[in-house]
Amino acid sequence: MRSIIGFFITGLLLSSCSATKTAGSSKKDDGQITFKVIQLNDVYEIAPLGGGLYGGLSRVAHVRDSLLAIQPNTYTVMAGDFLNPSLIGTLKLDGERIYGAQMIEVLNAIGVDLLTFGNHEFDIGQEALQKRLNESNSTWISANVRQNTENGTSPFAKVRDIGILPLKDTYTLPIKDSDGTMINVGFFSVTIDSNPQDFVSYLDPFTASEKAVSVLDPTTEVIIGLTHLKVSDDVKLANRHKAIDFIMGGHEHNSMLVPTDNAIVAKADANAKTIYIHTFTYNKSTQNLSVDSHLLPIDNTITSQPMTKAIVDKWSAILRTKIMEVIDDPDAVIYQADTPLDGTDSASRGIQTNLGGIITAAMAKAYSNEVAGAIVNGGSIRIDDLLSGPVNSVDIFRVLPFGGSALKVSMTGSLLKEVLDYGWSSAGTGAYLQHYNLTKDAQGAWQVGGQPIDPEKVYELAVSDFLLKGFDIPFLTPDNPGVLGIYEPKANEMAYDIRKAVIDYLKNK
Repeated sequence: MRSIIGFFITGLLLSSCSATKTAGSSKKDDGQITFKVIQLNDVYEIAPLGGGLYGGLSRVAHVRDSLLAIQPNTYTVMAGDFLNPSLIGTLKLDGERIYGAQMIEVLNAIGVDLLTFGNHEFDIGQEALQKRLNESNSTWISANVRQNTENGTSPFAKVRDIGILPLKDTYTLPIKDSDGTMINVGFFSVTIDSNPQDFVSYLDPFTASEKAVSVLDPTTEVIIGLTHLKVSDDVKLANRHKAIDFIMGGHEHNSMLVPTDNAIVAKADANAKTIYIHTFTYNKSTQNLSVDSHLLPIDNTITSQPMTKAIVDKWSAILRTKIMEVIDDPDAVIYQADTPLDGTDSASRGIQTNLGGIITAAMAKAYSNEVAGAIVNGGSIRIDDLLSGPVNSVDIFRVLPFGGSALKVSMTGSLLKEVLDYGWSSAGTGAYLQHYNLTKDAQGAWQVGGQPIDPEKVYELAVSDFLLKGFDIPFLTPDNPGVLGIYEPKANEMAYDIRKAVIDYLKNK
């Protein structure tokens, strides 16, 4: 570790170390105990991003090892969203989608103690999620997420050789320091219900939290929420349950430390651009708890832990091989995003974004701008993050991991209007359309190139091939009478892979 990070971590440890050393020398229980919690949330990529400038879970592993070496009572938690979305996760290995296997292997290597579900954990489906649960060495908890089975609703579970181990609503961590001071720290977890799936049921997070806290309160000195909620709901949760001492949350993707009437809500930046290191000190005599939270940037000044790096490198090599089937230089910087490009789910599925505009403009350019416009379903944008600073080709693959072609589709104006109306009415879902050269006038009527859509006219548009399968817009299929022709690009054409089209567009922007 380079000196700046070494000084930082040493500073974090000084207060807790001094108390431990004094108590250790007297061998007498002083009634005061210190422990640390490393918080991660919303981590989709295992390797450093931004050309290696920030993030990287092997760096997080090094920080954890450094803290543990001085403060044995150090624990690491993940507040949801880590199995999906990721570029590696969309690839197939031995004929099967990876779907977060790379993340579980890395988190096992780091030694993450406690996990909970984010909304994206359910993207990968019931079968893949069960495999990841079985592979994980960490403890998982959730007070409000249940699985639907043929026999009814029940907690998710790990399947081990010794049997089926249902996930608990809460987790109690007994902590003891070198002079014999002992406390119990209780954790509970709840998750936002923003990702409905047939195999998942959500209990009300506030009711579930109240029940969990009532279980923990009589037997624990400190209660921590490990949540994946909107920050407004985290604040509401903290204010409703006075026994909650602290909340470590995910979902927003940007770091924050939010005071409430009762506790603090902490969230780190997505993709381990930062992690929170919380130092808790509890006095058993006064029942006073103090918390010191430091936001640590994870960047190229931090050394990588070798064992975890070897696993990251293995998966990165698999990824690079796959990407090089499409482009020659995956790491080349193709664009400088001084204004962040918004690829978050909430924006991509609800408003026209600058990133959606770039994708659809690139689709049109792939046809030499000889099309009237372009559309892509917002659900195709899978990064759920902002792209800022240097953008390389790998970043575009992260944005559009499933690839696909941009088809040239001839359709009637009446069908085009119907498609656009359907996408507009689907705001909040993957069927919302990002578009190019298609706008609404002051009265809310659709226009192409600033002119009203003529229902009798035939328009040619660049359309993502996924949309023509009828999954998001049920009536948009090749056999719709309003579809008058479809051109499918050849493998040597730019439109054959939307990602390649976007890369070429940004290079020349």
